[in-house]
Amino acid sequence: MNIHEYQAKDLFGAYGAPIPKGCAVQHKEEFDGAIDEIGSEAIVVKAQIHAGGRGKGVFTDGYKGGVKIAKSREEALAAADAMLGNTLITKQTGEAGKQVRTLYFSEPCDIAHEYYFAILLDRTESKPVIIASTEGGVDIEEVAEKTPEKITRVHIDPLYGIRPYQTRQVAFGLGFSGKQAKQMMELTTALYRLFWEKDASLVEVNPLVLTSEGDVLALDAKVSFDDNALFRHPDIAALRDIHEEDPKEVEASKHGLNYIALDGNIACLVNGAGLAMATMDIIKHYGGNPANFLDVGGGANEDQVTEAFRIILSDPNVEGILVNIFGGIMSCKTIAEGIIAAARNVEITVPLVVRLEGNQVEEGRKRLAETRLPITPAESLSDAARKVVDLASSG
Repeated sequence: MNIHEYQAKDLFGAYGAPIPKGCAVQHKEEFDGAIDEIGSEAIVVKAQIHAGGRGKGVFTDGYKGGVKIAKSREEALAAADAMLGNTLITKQTGEAGKQVRTLYFSEPCDIAHEYYFAILLDRTESKPVIIASTEGGVDIEEVAEKTPEKITRVHIDPLYGIRPYQTRQVAFGLGFSGKQAKQMMELTTALYRLFWEKDASLVEVNPLVLTSEGDVLALDAKVSFDDNALFRHPDIAALRDIHEEDPKEVEASKHGLNYIALDGNIACLVNGAGLAMATMDIIKHYGGNPANFLDVGGGANEDQVTEAFRIILSDPNVEGILVNIFGGIMSCKTIAEGIIAAARNVEITVPLVVRLEGNQVEEGRKRLAETRLPITPAESLSDAARKVVDLASSG
C-alpha cells in the first residue's frame, strides 16, 4: 500500500527524522490558514498523487507543474487554485492522469546539495538494505547503471537491527563529517525504525538535501507498506486513499482477491501467484497481452470466483478469459462447479478458456464438458493460451 507524501512526512516527523514545516489541505477555504501556519514569505505548493515526476507533469487544462515554488502568498494561492481538483498527468500516471484531491504547502529551503536515500528489502540477501547516493533528484536506476561507484549499500541483519557503525557507513558514504554526519546517522536510525516497526516495503527520500545552513533534511518522502502486514497496523491502513487505486483493484480487495490491472486484452484467473506469472508469460508468448494479474488463492469459493469474473468483465479491453487452475488441496471437480456457477451468474460476452490440472482433474473436465455454457476446455497451459489468443483475435 502506498501513501501520500504529506502522510509519509507525518510519519517521518513522528520518528524524529528532520523535515521542512508543512501543512496538507483538501479545500480552498484552508489555503490561507495553511500559508499562515508555514509562516514564510515563499511557499512550496505540491500536488499530492501516488506518482512520481509531479514537478514535470502537466494538468489536463495545460497548467504546467505539480510542484511550484511561489515567491509570495498571491503566487501560492494562484498555484493552489490551479492544482486542486485538476487532473495531473506524469510519466507514471499514464494519459488518464490522476485528480489532485490534496495539496501540501511546505516551507522552502536553500539547497546546497541533493542526495538519494532509501531502505527496502533485498530479496536475494533476505535482508533490508540501505541505499544511499551522492546523486539525488534523479533516477537511481540511471545512477546505478552509469556511475555505480556513487552508490553506498548497507545490509542490515534483521536479528540485530541497525548498528551505529552501519549508520556511520551511510553518513561517510555520502561524504558527511562532523555535524552533518551526526545528523545523517540520526536520520538513518529514525527511518530504519519506521521501516522495521511499521512493516514498510520501501522508505525513500529523493531528494535528501544538505541546506546552505548545513542541515540535513528529508525534502521529499515516499513510503510503501506490505499489504499482508496491515492487520498489525490499523493506523497505517487508515491512511489508504482508494481514489489513487484502480477501482477494480479496490473491489477485488473487498473479496480477498489479489488483482492488479494491466493494459492487455486477455484476462487471467489463476490460483497461485507463481502460476499466475507463468500464465501471463505464456499468453504473451502466443501473441496476447495480459489484462490483469489475478490470484484467487488456493481456497477460493464460488462467491469469490463469481466476483472475479465480474471484475474481469468490467474491463472494456478484455477480449478473452483464460482460467488456469491447479487443483491441490481443493479438487478440480469443486473448482469446476465454482466456474460453472459463476458463469451462470455473470453474463460472459467474451471467449472463456479453462485449463484444469491436479486433484480430480478428470472429474472436473467431465463436469465442464457436461455443461451447455460457452466454455472452451484445454488440455494443457500451452493449448489454453493458444486457444484464448486465437479466439480473442477472431472476435
